[in-house]
Amino acid sequence: MVTRDVRVYPDVEALSRAAADNLATALNAVLARSGSVSLVLSGGSTPRTLYRVLATAYGEAIRWDRVRVYWGDERYVPPDDPRSNYRMVREALLDYVSITAENVYPMPTDLPDPDAAALAYEQTLRRHFQGAWPRFDLILLGLGTDGHTASLFAGSPALDEPARWVTVARAPVEPSMRLTLTLPVINHAARVDFLVTGAEKAGVLGRVLRVAPDATEIPAARVRPVQGMVTWWIDEATAAGLGAVDMGSFSGRG
Repeated sequence: MVTRDVRVYPDVEALSRAAADNLATALNAVLARSGSVSLVLSGGSTPRTLYRVLATAYGEAIRWDRVRVYWGDERYVPPDDPRSNYRMVREALLDYVSITAENVYPMPTDLPDPDAAALAYEQTLRRHFQGAWPRFDLILLGLGTDGHTASLFAGSPALDEPARWVTVARAPVEPSMRLTLTLPVINHAARVDFLVTGAEKAGVLGRVLRVAPDATEIPAARVRPVQGMVTWWIDEATAAGLGAVDMGSFSGRG
C-alpha cells in the first residue's frame, strides 16, 4: 500500500528549506543502519533551489562521502551542455559538498549511441543492486504541466517498458532524445519525493492526487511504489489552484 504525504509551503524557498531538512534526516536515518545511501536526483528549476540549500546549509550535516548519487533521467546532450541535468546538479550541489567522484553516477550521454548508453547505465545499476529491481532509498522527481515525470511522457513506449531498468525516451520538446529510469524502477523505491511549484501545475496535480487518476494520460499518476512512500512538496501557488475537493487529500501545511 502506498503512503502519501502532501505538504504545502508559502514559496519555493520555504519548500526547499523544509524538503532539505527532511531529506537530510531521511538520508542520515539510512546511514545510521547502512554503510551507504542511494539518492536519485532530478533536473529542472524547482530542485535547483533545493540543491542550493543542501549545499549551503547541509554540507556538514550529511555524510556525503557515503551518499551514492544517481539520475532519474537525462537529456541526451554532452555532460557540459547547459541543458544537462548532471551539469545543473554538479554546479548547484556536488561542487560544494564532500562527495567522492566514485559515488557520482551520471547517465553516460558521452556515448555515441543512446541505446548503448541506456544499457550501460542499467549495467551500472545492476552492479549496485541485487534482485529483479533496484530499491533506491530516495528518488526526487518533478511534475510537468503535461503530467510527465522523469522522461516518462504520455504515449511513449518508455512509459510501459516492463523489464528494462533504463531506457531511451523521446520528449515532445527539444532536446527530444532522453534517457530515463523506467516506471517499475521508480515504483520499487523506498521513498519518492515530488517537488511541484507554480499555479500552472495545479490542474495536473489535482488529477494526479485523485483517488482514480487518469494514469493513461498522466504518467506521474502511475508513480505508486509497491512498498514505499510518496511525499509531495508543493507551494501555495500550486495549492491555491487545486480547489476545495482536492484539498481534502492534503495531510498538512508547512
